[in-house]
Amino acid sequence: MNEQSNLMFKARGNIKLVFPTEKYKTQVEEYLREHYENGEYSLNGVGGLDRIKDFDKWLIKVRNDIREETCGEGKCPATLFLAIRNDDEKLIGMLQIRHYLTERLLKDCGHIGDGVRPSERRKGYATEMIRLALEECKKMNIEKVLMVCHKDNIGSKKSIINNGGILENEALDENGKIYQRYWINL
Repeated sequence: MNEQSNLMFKARGNIKLVFPTEKYKTQVEEYLREHYENGEYSLNGVGGLDRIKDFDKWLIKVRNDIREETCGEGKCPATLFLAIRNDDEKLIGMLQIRHYLTERLLKDCGHIGDGVRPSERRKGYATEMIRLALEECKKMNIEKVLMVCHKDNIGSKKSIINNGGILENEALDENGKIYQRYWINL
C-alpha cells in the first residue's frame, strides 16, 4: 500500500460530519485564523465565514441557509457540516452541500464545496469528507453530484476522483484560471 492509500485508509472512519453549534465556536475561529495565517482569505465550503468573520452572525446564516424560505432571495438552500476527527474532536475541515443547482452553481460551483485546514492536509481527510458528504447527498435524494475545482488543485482533484468523479469539461473562471467540472453518480 502506498503512502497516499495508507493515509486515506487512516482517515476513513476517523471523522464525522456534524452541524455547527456554539460548542465549536473556538475551533471555528481557530480554523479561520489558521487559513488567514497561511495566506488563504477566500475559503471553500465555509458558508461565508471568510466574509462574515463573526461566529455568532455566521451561525445564524448557516441555520438560515438550510431552508428555501430563509436562505435568501435567489439563493439555493445549503447544509454546512464540520468535519470533526473522532479521537480528539478536532475540527479538520468544513463542507457545504447545496440542495440543488442554480444556473450559476451548475456552471462553476457544484453541489459540494469543501476545505481542509492547512495543518491537516495531505492526510486523506478531503477524500473521506467527500465520501461522507455523498452519503448526505443520497439522503437529500440528489442522484448526480457536481463537484468543481481548479485544475492546479491536485489534492482536490484527487479527492473528487477517489470518490468516483468523472471529468465532464474544463473552463476558465473570471480570473482566467482553468477549473474542472466532475460528476459523481450516486
